[in-house]
Amino acid sequence: MKLALMMSTVCMASIGLVGCASKVVEPDQYSGFLKDYSQLKEAKSPSGATVMRWVDPKLDISKFTSVYVEPTQLYPKPQPTVKIPQATLNGITGYYDQALKREIGKSLPLATGPGPGVIVVRAAITAVSSKTEGLKPYEVIPIALVAAAVSTASGIRDQETDLATEAVFLDGGNNHMLAQVVRKGTGKPLENDAQVMKADDVKGVIDGWAADMHQSYLKLKSK
Repeated sequence: MKLALMMSTVCMASIGLVGCASKVVEPDQYSGFLKDYSQLKEAKSPSGATVMRWVDPKLDISKFTSVYVEPTQLYPKPQPTVKIPQATLNGITGYYDQALKREIGKSLPLATGPGPGVIVVRAAITAVSSKTEGLKPYEVIPIALVAAAVSTASGIRDQETDLATEAVFLDGGNNHMLAQVVRKGTGKPLENDAQVMKADDVKGVIDGWAADMHQSYLKLKSK
């Protein structure tokens, strides 16, 4: 995993929007959470966001009758900081679990573990390499805080909250890989570099990710 760098393009973003200079996570920003990135292709999510995705062309979605959502990971495991404390990291992964179960559970019963006929969802919050010309990096942790010159006239810089996810979907009966997705998003901007980030600042991004996963399942089922 590369250290968090500074973002080359300064931009403004709001909840649920995908990054500015590049709409997708670039190959040099992959965390290593997924075992194989070679088959990922740029695609549009059901909500219209640009993602990197792969789906097994032989996938028969009708054979699956339930879904098991593994606890979301932070990958690589970060060290909490004053800016992003452990409570925030726990809140982000916990909310991601809730959102996935809420959305995917609309169509499939939730299983208590893997097994035949079970889709296993294994997701992680991962790092995004980021840089802004003339500004120093903040935290080398999975949620990269990107400083953006939002109000240069007043000398105030709002701090954007960027994060990325990598997820793999497995056959719970034989561990065969069914699909993979890598994407990123931007949450609520923080008022300044002293404000502590909270899980609430990125819940809108996570809600969008989970909803897209559910809609992707529905599209596959309708084919």
